[in-house]
Amino acid sequence: MAAELTVPQLSAKHRPTLDQALSAIRSRAYWSPHPEHPKAYGETAPADGLAAFEALRGTRLDLGQPGTDGWTGAEVSPYGPALGVEYPHVDPDVLLPAMKAGMATWRDAGPEARALVCIEILSRISARTHEFAHAVMHTSGQAFMMAFQAGGPHAQDRGLEAVAYAYEEQTRVPGQADWSKPQGKRDPLDLGKTFTAVPRGISLMIGCNTFPTWNGYPGLFASLATGNAVLVKPHPRAVLPLALTVQVAREVLTEAGFDPNLVALAVERPGEGIAKTLALRPEIKLIDYTGSTEFGDWLETHARQAQVYTEKAGVNTVVVDSTDDYKGMLSNLAFSLSLYSGQMCTTPQNLLIPRDGVATDAGHKTYDEVVADLAASVGGLLGDDARANALLGALVNPDVKARLEAAAGLGEVALASREVVNPEFPDAVVRTPVIVKLDASKPDPDAAYLSECFGPVSFAVAVDSTADALDLLRRTVREKGAMTVGAYTTSADTERAIEEVCLEESAQLSLNLTGGVYVNQTAAFSDFHGSGGNRAANAALCDGAFVSNRFRVVEVRRQA
Repeated sequence: MAAELTVPQLSAKHRPTLDQALSAIRSRAYWSPHPEHPKAYGETAPADGLAAFEALRGTRLDLGQPGTDGWTGAEVSPYGPALGVEYPHVDPDVLLPAMKAGMATWRDAGPEARALVCIEILSRISARTHEFAHAVMHTSGQAFMMAFQAGGPHAQDRGLEAVAYAYEEQTRVPGQADWSKPQGKRDPLDLGKTFTAVPRGISLMIGCNTFPTWNGYPGLFASLATGNAVLVKPHPRAVLPLALTVQVAREVLTEAGFDPNLVALAVERPGEGIAKTLALRPEIKLIDYTGSTEFGDWLETHARQAQVYTEKAGVNTVVVDSTDDYKGMLSNLAFSLSLYSGQMCTTPQNLLIPRDGVATDAGHKTYDEVVADLAASVGGLLGDDARANALLGALVNPDVKARLEAAAGLGEVALASREVVNPEFPDAVVRTPVIVKLDASKPDPDAAYLSECFGPVSFAVAVDSTADALDLLRRTVREKGAMTVGAYTTSADTERAIEEVCLEESAQLSLNLTGGVYVNQTAAFSDFHGSGGNRAANAALCDGAFVSNRFRVVEVRRQA
C-alpha cells in the first residue's frame, strides 16, 4: 500500500518545527509550539474534547495488534467513576517478533524521516489535547487545568525535545564519506564509507500513575526517533492516556508507509505484574521507567540485557537562610507544596530552617514564626474550596492517603490537613497538605526527613545553622537523591556554598524563587528534569546522554 504521508509532505509541514526545536535546545531560551491555553484550540474544542472522552468510557479500544489474547481494563478515576475501557491483552511471544519485523525499514528511513513522523504523531496528539486532558485527569487525579497543561502541551514539548536531541545526536556523523590516504609516489588508499544509525532493538516504556504522558513521552519518542520499536506498558491505573498515544502513533506510522507494530501497547490484568516479565525478555534492549526506587533498582540490577533509564524517589529540599522578599517566598513555597497535592517527584519535602531564625525584609523571623507564617500562607491559598480543588486535584491512590494520615504522628503538626469536598466529584479524595515540625539536632538514622514521603507531606526541619542545613542537604542528596533543590539567601557566600553542594552532588538548584516560577516546575527545551547524577534518577530529561545510547553507528567500508 502506498504511503498517504510522504517524507516531502512531512518535511514541508514539520521541518520548520524541527529546526526551531533544534535551535531551542542549543539556546535554552523559552519556546513551545504547543499552546498552554484551552481557548487556543478552538471555540468548540473544550466541548468536543469532553465528548470524545465520554465516548471512550465503557468501550473496547481495539488497536489491531497481533498477539491479542484477551481484553482487560479496570481503571477507576481518582474522582470516583469507573472508566470501563477495555484494552488488548497481548501474548509477547507473538507481539514482540511482529514489532521487530518493521524495524529494518524504519531504520533505513533515516533520522530525518523518523523525526518528521514523530512530530506528526505529536501534532495529532496536540489537536486532541482537550480529550487527552480528561484522560490524564481521570487516571492521575490531577485537576483539569494541570492535566490540560502538564498532560498536554508540556508533555508534548518533552516528546518533541527528545526528538530534537535524537536527531542532533544521530546526525553528528555524516551518512557517507570518501576517505583518501596519500601514499607518496604510490596511488592513494581510497575507501568509500557509510555510517548508519542502528537501533538497539525493542524499547519498553513502563508508565507511571501520576504523569503518564509527561514522564512517558521522552522515552517513547527518544526510542522511536532513534529507530527502535516501542512497547508501552502503562501503569494499570493510568492506561487510557498512553493507549490513546499508541493508537495515534499506529495510525501515523501506517499512513507514512511504516509498520504500525513499531509502537504497541501491553496492558496487564489485575495483579499480573507483567513489567518484570517483559523487562527480562531478550528482545527488550531499552527500558524507560518512572516510579518507586525499589522497582527501579530491580530493573537496573536484573535487566542486564537492556540499557535502563530510571526516574525514582528522592528527598527534595529547600534551604531557608535569608530572604529579601519574605511574603514572596512564603507565597511561592505555599504554591509549591500544594500543587497536585504534592504528588510530584519535584515537590519540596524538607524545609531546612535555622532554629535561631532567618533575616528577612520584614525583620528577623524565628524558626517558629517562619513555620507558622508558611502554614498560614498555605491555609490562605487553600482556604477557598473551589480554588483548593483547582490546585490540589485528588489523591491518586490509597497509599498516598495513608502516608498523609500517618505523617501527623511524626512530630508537632504546624498545619493540619483538612478534607476538601469536590461538589462535581463527591467521591474524590481531596486533602490539603500537612506540615510537620521536626528537629535535626539529635542524630536519628530513622528520622522521617531522611526518606521520601510521597504526597502532601512536608517537614519543617529545625537545624542549628545554615552550615548544618547544607550538611544535611548533602547527606540526603547523596544517600537518597533529589530531583530538585531550592534555596533562599541574600548572602553571596551562602549562595556559592549551596551551589557548590548541588554541583558536587549533581542536583538541580533553584535560587530565591518568589514569583510565578516554582521549584517543582521545569520547562522543556530549557530546564533539565533530573540530572542523572544522583540516586533519584540515572538520566536527565532531556539531554544528549538520554538519546545517544539508544542507537549505535555502524560503518561499512568499501574499496573505492
